[in-house]
Order: sequence, then C-alpha cells, then structure tokens
Amino acid sequence: MLFGDDAWMIWWFYNALFSVGFLLLLPRFLLRMRRRGGYARDFHHRFGRYRPELLAAFSEEARVWVHAVSVGELYVALKMMDEWRAVQPDVRFVVSVTTSTGYTLARKHLDPRDVAIYFPVDFPPVMRRVLDAIRPQAILLVEVELWPNLIRLARERDVPVFLVNGRLSDRSFRRYQKVRMITRHLLPMVDIFCMQSTIDADRVIALGAPPDKVRVTGSAKYDIAADTESGEGEVAVEMLRLAGFTPEQPILLGGSTWPGEEEALLDVYKGLKTRYRDLSLILAPRHVERVPEILDLLKKSARSFVRRSTLNPGGTPRSAPVDVLLLDTTGELRQFYRHADVIFIGKSLTQHGGQNILEPAAFAKPVVVGPNMENFKSIMADFLAAGAVVQIETLQGLRRAVDDLLANPDKREAMGLSAARVIREQQGALKRTLDAVLPVCTLLPDE
Repeated sequence: MLFGDDAWMIWWFYNALFSVGFLLLLPRFLLRMRRRGGYARDFHHRFGRYRPELLAAFSEEARVWVHAVSVGELYVALKMMDEWRAVQPDVRFVVSVTTSTGYTLARKHLDPRDVAIYFPVDFPPVMRRVLDAIRPQAILLVEVELWPNLIRLARERDVPVFLVNGRLSDRSFRRYQKVRMITRHLLPMVDIFCMQSTIDADRVIALGAPPDKVRVTGSAKYDIAADTESGEGEVAVEMLRLAGFTPEQPILLGGSTWPGEEEALLDVYKGLKTRYRDLSLILAPRHVERVPEILDLLKKSARSFVRRSTLNPGGTPRSAPVDVLLLDTTGELRQFYRHADVIFIGKSLTQHGGQNILEPAAFAKPVVVGPNMENFKSIMADFLAAGAVVQIETLQGLRRAVDDLLANPDKREAMGLSAARVIREQQGALKRTLDAVLPVCTLLPDE
C-alpha cells in the first residue's frame, strides 16, 4: 500500500492549508509582479500553462526535471547538469526556478537543448498537468525543496525523486519539525537524499527519511566556486576602468548586501578614507530592486558614485575615481570579486542567514562576515578552522577587521590562499552525487 490508512487525511489537510495560504499570498504575488519588470513574464507557468513551442519541446524527448529555487541553487544545478551530460551526452533537462532572477539567468545560461520554466503551484490539478506535459524520467530537488504534491504524484507514476546538495538550516529544521506529521509520510517517497553534512543528514532522518536512503556527499558549492574562469572578468575590468579605478588603489567590496549593510559599509568607508585616501567601495545589493533606496542613501552620504548600468564599454573613463561603484546589474558580482582587496559578504551583519562566501574565496580573497551565518554552518566551520575568514560581531568590529586587512597585505594574501586551499580540499560533492543518482536513472526504461 503506497500510503498509510491515515495518509489521505494528511494530504487533504495539506492541500486545504496550501489553498488558503496561496489565496492569502496572491496579493503579494501581484504586487511583486507590478514592482519587478520581469516577474510577470511567463507567470502562467506557475499554473502549468505553457506556450505551444514549449509543449512541443517537452514532447520531443524525455527529460530530467531539476528544480532550483533561485540563483545559488541554479548554479549548482547548471554545474551538475554539465557533469551529467559528460557521462550521458543525450540527456535533456527541464529546469524550474521560483524567482524572476533565477529565471532570467536560467534562460541565459541553459544549454539550447534544455528548457527553463517557473516552478508550478503545488496543487494536485496543476502538478498533474505539469507532470503530464513534462513526463520526467526523474526529478532532482536542489537543496531542500519538499513539495508534497510533486513528490507524491511523482511516486504514483514511478518517477524517482532525488534531493541533491541537501541542507537544513536551523530555521528550516524548526519549521519542518512543526509539520512532521507530513514529513514522516513524505520523505520515505524520496529515493535518495544527498546531504551536505552529517548534521543535515541527521536532521532529515529525524524528519522521517529512511537512514538507508541518506548519503553525505558534501557541499556542491565548493565545486561551483572552483570554476573561476569566465569571460565576464573582462567586463569587470572595463567597468572599473570607466569608473576611474586604477589597479593600484585598494577596493572594499560589499557583496550580496541586505538592508542596513550598505549604510554600515558606507560608515566604515567614511572612517577609513582618511587613512587610505585611494580607497574605493563597491556595493552589490542582493536584490537589484533595492537600488532606488540605496541611491537615496548614497546621495545623503555626500560621496561620489556611479551606477554600473550607466557605464558603456569602450567609453571614456572618469578623470578621477568615484568613491562608490554601485553594482546594479545581475550576474556580474562574481567577477568583481577578483579585483577587490577586502570583501564583506552580506545578510550576516544586520540580517540573518548569510550569503555564499565561496565565490570570493575561490579568487583567494580575504572575506569578512557578520555573526549571522546560520545557513552556512558547515562551510563556516571549514573556513574558521583554516583561518580563512574573519567573523565579526559588530559594526566596530567590521571597521577594525577591514582596517587590519588593508594595513597588512601579507595577512590578506595568507587568508586568501587558505580560503582557496579549503575549496580545493572540499571539492567532489557533485561527483559523489552523480555516483548515487545515475545508477538509479540508468535503470529507467527509454521513452
């Protein structure tokens, strides 16, 4: 029997609760569509409605469905798909994302043979329509995206489901514990769990995953970070030239910043500018829709600034460097890390959770973070043990840390080399993941 005697009540409860929640959140979705220029594009995907050309692409060949919420998960998915295709060249993918930023990047970076869609609403009629259209050979959920109807309906169709690069933050674990009556029925339907750490593995087992289905494969983000070659590096060089920056002047970069952190960095910059007269600051907010509020902040700071979006390649550089370069574009931050001297990673000082420190570390750069890196516990443990990151508690601590690194080039170099070494030593998660997934997929009948 696929479900226990009381399982139908669980799914009825979930679907009723989901329906009410979706209706309550619908005004928020509509407001977001209005605020974000690209959010409304292909919004019909969320209800399993696709244009004829997309339906034709689905019907041409069977595909593996990979779901990646946003940018970070998408990069993991793209790298994994490349490595999968190296083993099975004929495999085709459909990639679903939740955010408009992720959708834009997916359309930009996907192989022409693959298809990008928005993730559909997890409601039975919608999910059945999507599964009928895609006819997936397998479903891969990147990190932790446990959608009950998708998993349940896939199981009914004998479509294997894998959780890859799985991670359960403190916050996520607490939330899932509150609905363990659902997870204890749901998780046994997943075929394999590839978790980032033993902590993540223990947590998913505590929620109901069968221990024999759980693997510890490490964090695939180490594999992503190791790939530091990209043509976008030339774009960063050109933008710095146009902003008037010279190779000799030191750069402080705030990457993936959240509300309150731009103000903190401007305060630090103001305090250090008297000592490091050539110091420049790059601000890269995590969400570009916050650019208007950051512009207001920059205007009040009395600092000269320029927006990346206003710089045109091949133009005439400024006669003198601006104080602040505002990176108001998507998908370019990674290559600006290469040219910074000290990097602060956001969502860690005034917010909670943290952002990815591996990208700047891959360029052998010293990284400073705030106290709130809950979403990257295992990675932070690796870096702290190697002396490859500075974690501060307060704004004053941030200023002291940046000052210390700017004043000590040898320390910056040593930290950066330690960070790059950690990444090299921790690679291999994607290979271990594919070693677990591919044997199951190769047993599937050809369509």
